[in-house]
Amino acid sequence: QVQLVESGGGLVQAGGSLRLSCAASGRTFAHMGWFRQAPGKEREFVTAINWTGSSTYYADSVKGRFTISRDNAKNTMYLQMSSLKPEDTAVYYCAIKGAAGHPSELSKYDYWGQGTQVTVSS
Repeated sequence: QVQLVESGGGLVQAGGSLRLSCAASGRTFAHMGWFRQAPGKEREFVTAINWTGSSTYYADSVKGRFTISRDNAKNTMYLQMSSLKPEDTAVYYCAIKGAAGHPSELSKYDYWGQGTQVTVSS
């Protein structure tokens, strides 16, 4: 069973940047994604990337501000977040997709990290 560990969260002012990392305990020949959950809200899709990195998917709310990438040699996925807004405040989770379906579908992901808190102050 693959384990995922997120890091890089923290407190940042609006307009600032953060880089999240997701380290996997082994090779993941699959799509990987980032999701987030704000207090009182459902977990939502943020972005996803395929195994080779040739295909990426973004929620409209983060398009143009967030960039997903992965380094398969290091078994690590990244999320570069720029122009952060207070509404980006949430716990961010990385996950590995195991079932067929669109990469934005939360239910298609089998393995999840414990999450890392991102707080954007206004």
